[in-house]
Amino acid sequence: MVEAGVDDVARCGWVNNDPLYISYHDHEWGVPLHDDRKLFEMIILEGAQAGLSWYTVLKKRETYRKAFDDFDVDKVAAYDEEKLAELLNNPGVIRNRLKIAAAVNNAQAFIKVREQFGSFDQYIWRFVDGEPILNHWKELREVPARTDISDQMSIDLQRRGFKFVGSTICYAFMQATGMVNDHLTTCICYHGARK
Repeated sequence: MVEAGVDDVARCGWVNNDPLYISYHDHEWGVPLHDDRKLFEMIILEGAQAGLSWYTVLKKRETYRKAFDDFDVDKVAAYDEEKLAELLNNPGVIRNRLKIAAAVNNAQAFIKVREQFGSFDQYIWRFVDGEPILNHWKELREVPARTDISDQMSIDLQRRGFKFVGSTICYAFMQATGMVNDHLTTCICYHGARK
């Protein structure tokens, strides 16, 4: 289902009328992302979203950026118990001990992947042979929650020590980073994000 936003433009049906959400949908979601810092940010935010709505996380993203040193992976990997306690007391982030600990763990795993492959980007885009998958969904109910590729990604990330990277989270990560284009065919962004 495609719905019109506040500006009467047809968008994917999961977008609400909040300007923050519209901007995310129009300019970020489904856009191929190759910057390691931003890929790390999305790994952390998608993990934080587990069991919650993406809108909840999106509203907290700026606070996350401040709290997690703008997602500097080397800084996050070095967080100690004092920093974890500080994060657990920060009302601007999702205060779940397992998710916060996973962010530090994932930073350490991310660095190992970067060392092995030259960049996390080089590693993660291998799952789609370096090119976005363009899907042709007409209705929201057609969009899968996971795929064989996200299953493979999840297994490999877990093998490398990552946490909160189940197949559904991996597929959401793929959608968010443009590894797959799941904009509906009638959405204004189907042929690319808006300028």
